[in-house]
Formats: sequence, structure tokens, C-alpha cells
Amino acid sequence: MATSNSIYLGNLRVESEHLQSGTKIITDAPTDNHGKGEAFSPTDLVANALGNCMMTLMGIYAQRENFDLVGTRLSVTKVMAESPRRIAEIHVQITLPASLALTAHQREMLERTALACPVAHSLHPDIKQVVTFL
Repeated sequence: MATSNSIYLGNLRVESEHLQSGTKIITDAPTDNHGKGEAFSPTDLVANALGNCMMTLMGIYAQRENFDLVGTRLSVTKVMAESPRRIAEIHVQITLPASLALTAHQREMLERTALACPVAHSLHPDIKQVVTFL
């Protein structure tokens, strides 16, 4: 069964629908590659998926351990390479709320859990993943 369906809207824009939920997203080519940059580019979504996957797994761990990660933030930076054009690096900065009182063990487990996310393991090993926890 398909996960999503997409349609090309023209002007380097694609609309995709997640079939299970009906949620739709639009991607646009970036300004440095003939696009308007008015939405996430496909490579932006790949980089963002890495961070969101990490945060989701951290949330699963936190639920299991009976604490809440509400307010945790992440920042994702994608670095592109030329020739061939591809993602060279993804930097993910995860900032836990200052009010979150974690034991050293809980923090270590959160970090290990994040680094073990399926997206991290699915990306080509040539893509440098730089993850920082604050």
C-alpha cells in the first residue's frame, strides 16, 4: 500500500498527500536551484526528517520513563555539495528545556536514542550528521 501520492503543480512545485491522514505538504525548488523557495525543498524535508525522527524517538523514551519533553526544540541546518548536487551535511541542534531535571543516565539514554533513529541509519554514510545536545 502506498504511503503518499504526489502531483506536480507546475513552476517546480509538488503537492504530496499522506494517505493515512490526508495531510498535505507542498515542496518548492530552492532559490539556488531555479525555484522560488516558498516552501520546504525536498532536501530540506530530508534534513528535517532527521531531526524530527530524533525528537520523536526521544519522546517515546520520555513517555516510557514518565517524563515530558514538551518545549524541547531543534534546529536543523542542511549543507549542500555541488557536482553532484547532494546533501553533504546535516547539523541538528537539540535544546532541552532548562526546567527539565534529568539524571545523567536519562540524558545519556535520550542522546543514544536520538542517534539511533531510523532516518539516521537510512541516510547515505557520506552525509555527515552533526548532532549537538544542549
